[in-house]
Amino acid sequence: MPERRIDAIDRRILAELQRDGRITIQELASRVGLSASPCLRRIRMLEEAGILKGYVALVDQAKVGLPISVFASVKLERQREEELDRFADAVARWPEVVECYLMTGRHDYLVRVVVPDLAAYERFLKDKLTRLDGVGSIESSFALGQVKYTNVLPV
Repeated sequence: MPERRIDAIDRRILAELQRDGRITIQELASRVGLSASPCLRRIRMLEEAGILKGYVALVDQAKVGLPISVFASVKLERQREEELDRFADAVARWPEVVECYLMTGRHDYLVRVVVPDLAAYERFLKDKLTRLDGVGSIESSFALGQVKYTNVLPV
């Protein structure tokens, strides 16, 4: 499928859906200056093009008993494709890992881990991260507070 180009109306639709994924088609259409049918067609085309990847509920991390965010900078012993793939496959299976980025610079990966307490992070390190073949070093930084969080892209 060829890459779909988005126009100003698509951008308004994306902005509104990012703010409120439960908005009705009628309300969304009104906000972006369309009738309901063309608005729904555009949403379906954005979904089919993979621009709209899904709809989620945002959950308050602390209120569900996971107040601790740890950013682990991981350096692998070697940066060969097999080692990179092994690491990526492992972190994809670990529910504590909510974000993972392949990085440039001193470390190979930046991993965000959410846990209920320090003991849980210690278990995560000992039982999972340090047992993974190819991990050379890990530096952990604990978030003291969240200054900004958004999932809204500036479309």
